[in-house]
Amino acid sequence: MSYTDYSIRSFHGGYDKNLTYLVTCMRTANQFLVDAAVPLDSVSRFINHRGLITLFITHTHPDHIAYIDEYVEAFPNLVTIVYKDSDKKINCNYIKQVKDGDIISVGQLSVEILHTPGHYPDSICYLLDEVLFTGDTLFVGRTGRTVGKSSNVRKLYKSVYEKIFSLPSKTIIYPGHDYGPRTSISLEENIAISPLLNAKDEEDFIEKMKHYEKHRTPGS
Repeated sequence: MSYTDYSIRSFHGGYDKNLTYLVTCMRTANQFLVDAAVPLDSVSRFINHRGLITLFITHTHPDHIAYIDEYVEAFPNLVTIVYKDSDKKINCNYIKQVKDGDIISVGQLSVEILHTPGHYPDSICYLLDEVLFTGDTLFVGRTGRTVGKSSNVRKLYKSVYEKIFSLPSKTIIYPGHDYGPRTSISLEENIAISPLLNAKDEEDFIEKMKHYEKHRTPGS
């Protein structure tokens, strides 16, 4: 599979520089959305005659599902993908609960589920070929934060360092927020520019996260 088999269009908006992605299978014209973080009217003119097939939710923080009602109303047969142990009730007609390693097909595209807890217990990354939609697990320049009551910095370390970093270094990440100098980046480039992605071990990562939180500025 290659970029000629699918297209990715990004949309900015939402609560805090959120990113939503519309992916099209070029062979079948089937489309799916990653997160409902921007209004439907921002995306609608790019949705083709077949309509949306699937909505992949990276995690159920409110900003990532803020506009789900609009998409479900417009596309009643939309299948929404969430992690199997999510405790957040999603308002949709069709829901598919998934686990780590599951494969979801949209047209001729195959999307692999990577459960990546840490930022939030039901966080999922979605792997399409060598593209990874990372939600709030991994941004350009840093990991997600672990300041919420359901966050866990040790689980985030394992999700990023043991799972995501095991992928090919050329894998391109598409994060859930536009916090970095650009909106997407390869894993190897991201590691090269970020101290948070260069921890020696789990304890070093925890210390780096503490330092980041102590010195972070809003929007960084």
